Amino acid sequence: MSASPPKLRVAAVGDIHVHESSSEAIQNVIRNVWRDADVLALCGDLTHLGLPEEAERLAHELRECRIPVVAVLGNHDYQSGHVEDVKKILKAAKVSILEGTETFELDGVGFAGGKGFGGGFDKHMLTPFGEDAIKHFVTEAVNESLQLEVALQSLRTDRVVVVLHYAPIAATVAGEPLEIFPFLGSSRLAETIDHFDVDAVFHGHAHHGTYSGVTTKGIPVYNCCYQLMQKVCPEKSYALVEV
Repeated sequence: MSASPPKLRVAAVGDIHVHESSSEAIQNVIRNVWRDADVLALCGDLTHLGLPEEAERLAHELRECRIPVVAVLGNHDYQSGHVEDVKKILKAAKVSILEGTETFELDGVGFAGGKGFGGGFDKHMLTPFGEDAIKHFVTEAVNESLQLEVALQSLRTDRVVVVLHYAPIAATVAGEPLEIFPFLGSSRLAETIDHFDVDAVFHGHAHHGTYSGVTTKGIPVYNCCYQLMQKVCPEKSYALVEV
């Protein structure tokens, strides 16, 4: 009988919002993370305005990180229309960007992910009915879910981690105003995730949300916003989960 593979320690944090004059959040994370974890997952909103200068600042800070880094982009990273430059800078700093069919594997654990999108949760999900603007909004959410499905299908590892920016379940955005729930995530992401044997899901975006919840299938989901992690785990400011 073969021994179980060793657990992989995943540190995760989102919404560090690095800008030119400040990188306090990522510095706080990097200071300790290499001692605690085997891999660092960044859950979007890596920059404040999606500027190349901000990405350069983040890349500079990440050079001090001694473990592999995977990341997804968030809505802030798209703000200024330089998303391709942001990705290029981070990839040059050896950050693995999880997007589309791009995945990452480490010690028998596969990582897939993407930005995700809004649209609401469960029976309150927005449907593609009415004006073209609504149809385009829903199409964006559907396309993000389909891309995640393709990435998950490509993995052949026994253990799987999903990294997102937008939330896949309502439970981890609880604490935010109900009026903005549709803009914080979509159950379409969870529907895709529940088709696979996923071990853990990490996301950001909901600064005032709730740390943990589960999908309908029972897959654990963690809201790893830096702003939330400072309250949940102030000594580290990131989530730490073994898979």
